[in-house]
Amino acid sequence: MTEVRAEIAANVWKVNVEVGQAVAAGDTLAVLESMKMEIPVEAPVTGTVAEVRVTPEQHVVEGDVLVVIG
Repeated sequence: MTEVRAEIAANVWKVNVEVGQAVAAGDTLAVLESMKMEIPVEAPVTGTVAEVRVTPEQHVVEGDVLVVIG
């Protein structure tokens, strides 16, 4: 399992995936917003989304797990 973590403190603007969805390395899993900037969170590996641990408008801090890819 690969845990995809937030690299900065931000708000979740959009979640682009759901559990069971196949993703390829480089696909955008979610978009974070911090200081009026949109920060895409990309899949580091190819696999299937096992968990989505965030929802839009949720605040996350550096290190929080956003998505788990199996």
